Amino acid sequence: AIKLAKHMDEIGLPILGTPADAIDEAEDRERFDELLERCNIPRAPGRTVFNLEEALAAADEIGLPVLMRPSYVLGGQNMIVAYTKADVIEYMGVITEHVDMDHPVLLDKYIMGTECEVDAICDGENYLIPGIMEQVERTGVHSGDSICVYPAQHLTQAETDTMVDYTGRFARELHVTGLVNVQYAVSNGKVYVIEVNPRSSRTVPYISKVTGIPMVDIATKIMLGETLQSLGYKSGLYPKGKYVAVKVPVFSFEKLQDVDTMLGPEMKSTGECLGIATNLEDALLKGLIAAGYDLKKEGGVLISVRDSDKQEIIEIADKLARMGFELYGTSGTAAVLNHNMIATNLVKKISDGEPNTITLLESGKIHYMISTSAKGRLPARDSVKMRRKSVERSICCLTAIDTAKALANVLESGRSIDDVEMVDITKI
Repeated sequence: AIKLAKHMDEIGLPILGTPADAIDEAEDRERFDELLERCNIPRAPGRTVFNLEEALAAADEIGLPVLMRPSYVLGGQNMIVAYTKADVIEYMGVITEHVDMDHPVLLDKYIMGTECEVDAICDGENYLIPGIMEQVERTGVHSGDSICVYPAQHLTQAETDTMVDYTGRFARELHVTGLVNVQYAVSNGKVYVIEVNPRSSRTVPYISKVTGIPMVDIATKIMLGETLQSLGYKSGLYPKGKYVAVKVPVFSFEKLQDVDTMLGPEMKSTGECLGIATNLEDALLKGLIAAGYDLKKEGGVLISVRDSDKQEIIEIADKLARMGFELYGTSGTAAVLNHNMIATNLVKKISDGEPNTITLLESGKIHYMISTSAKGRLPARDSVKMRRKSVERSICCLTAIDTAKALANVLESGRSIDDVEMVDITKI
């Protein structure tokens, strides 16, 4: 749809709502940077490139790691975080082979932080934000694949006010009439804009359901000439409800051979479930069970994480050990955990001979696996083979530290689905 807008505008078809030029302004890197400058809104440094030479020069100038993606795409298609120059070279090879280079590749400085999402309805002047959503997984995991919580749980009032302010500036400057989606990254108290999409998003049904605001109905009436005021709504952020709602993604990895299950900037989920409760842990519990997670409170946990995650896994592993889980780890992970007085059984990597991680996964002893790696994608890698084996054996595999932390908190609460109350969604 966003690609069609320009063509429809050129042949003279009337477009209701946001003008085609505003869509181009949000998608075109140089025009978007000018927009941000006019609005006085910060974003991560970025560059536009068309070939490998320009990409390497931009990565040098911005500083690694960088987020790389084609312009004019949905679902994070062909998007990666490049941590090294080798990643930049590999990615540009993939992208130039599969993508029409009429549109450039975008390089942005990768900001480690909390990702938040805002869907708003605008009438050209005023804007309504039903709620701010916060993702459990930090930046780098596609918003469609992340666990998403409403209302945001960890934002300060200043960060919330900043997002509301920035969203209003965008809406007015782009002359948005209807729906707009904005993604933000929050790092060290500062709010950065990731992207602005002058269209509906996958979170519109979710946020409509949990706030009781019929976003599509209101946006359609506005595109046909109504205003927020005439429809009885005030401008700004809608008050929070009394419930916590959690969106949990659903994946179909068992149907997709050789696909690496590790989460990243490229969207892999095929659906989502919703958990609603009076607190975060119960809402998470509902959402995880609905998404197909078998939340066993005993058994084995296999842990194999990349070096950058080893310090963060200590607290999670300690929590699991105290709950009575038997821990297993590959050499580097096991060494760190045992050094920190968390008893962990050493298990060989696949390339080190048998018995190894695959043997262990096939034994029936493992109920959960936490697996992160610096590199993914290639089916020949040990880490990818482990994750694929977990899919075959229906073992719950967590590929982001934040997801593992959320799951450990749910298990630690000791509650089961029988302990949580039903919520009548029609009365929210």
